[in-house]
Amino acid sequence: MMVNSATIPRIPLDKWANSFVDYMIDSFSGVFTGINQIMTSLISSLEWVLTASPPLVTVVVFVLLALWLTDWKIAVFTCFGLLLIISLNLWEASMLTLSLVLASTIISLLFGVPLGILSHRFNKIGAVIKPILDIMQTMPAFVYLIPSVLLFGLGNVTALIATFIFAMPPAVRLTLLGLQQVPQTTLEAAEAFGATEWQKLIKVQLPLALPMIMSGVNQVIMLSLSMVVISSMVGAGGLGAEVLRSISMLDVGLGFIGGIAVVIIAVILDRLTHLSTQKRKGIQSSK
Repeated sequence: MMVNSATIPRIPLDKWANSFVDYMIDSFSGVFTGINQIMTSLISSLEWVLTASPPLVTVVVFVLLALWLTDWKIAVFTCFGLLLIISLNLWEASMLTLSLVLASTIISLLFGVPLGILSHRFNKIGAVIKPILDIMQTMPAFVYLIPSVLLFGLGNVTALIATFIFAMPPAVRLTLLGLQQVPQTTLEAAEAFGATEWQKLIKVQLPLALPMIMSGVNQVIMLSLSMVVISSMVGAGGLGAEVLRSISMLDVGLGFIGGIAVVIIAVILDRLTHLSTQKRKGIQSSK
């Protein structure tokens, strides 16, 4: 049976969304211009750090970092993976992609971890934030690109803002979960020794929740990397632009090497964040 439109009137949610975006553009254009400048500076600074030195020097730095945080196997993979990227002539594109991922991760953690702490401390804030996180995680990734383009224009900043919105929820959720898993007996012992609420948070809860928070960092990085590639549709550079160019040219080889570079960066970042946490836990347990 067909539903009569007169019985259930149409809700103009699309018009409300367009009106809201128009209002934001008209009322806060100066704010968005300032955010654009700040984000541009952040991306440019990270890209400069990654590209200021010769590629081989940067490879050595990454290998030493992998050796310090993980083990020699990941260090060897990092070495060969980055050398392969150089040989594919994708070094500059890869470093731009990495700078976008790092910028998105930094911003996501700056907002996500405090929101997770507030959600744990205040139930009312958690009750408001959780449905918003559900919407953010289930909304199709392409939807974030539309308002970002209207507010910030085409380019890397739009990619960064859309990536931040898409990737932030795991940082909030896993920070909250890590704090919830701290044993109550540990908190009671800290209170018995006269610890204040701030001291309990800094010296007890956050250190014990750190493995779960690091899992959130890992997920934020992976989501950021996937979204940065998608954001090439709105003018973002890097490896996503190479993949998009391969689609427009129907060039299978170009798309393949672009995908290989993305996989290499993803594996390196995943192992650095995941195995470094395990290594730290092993050192602490041995003590």
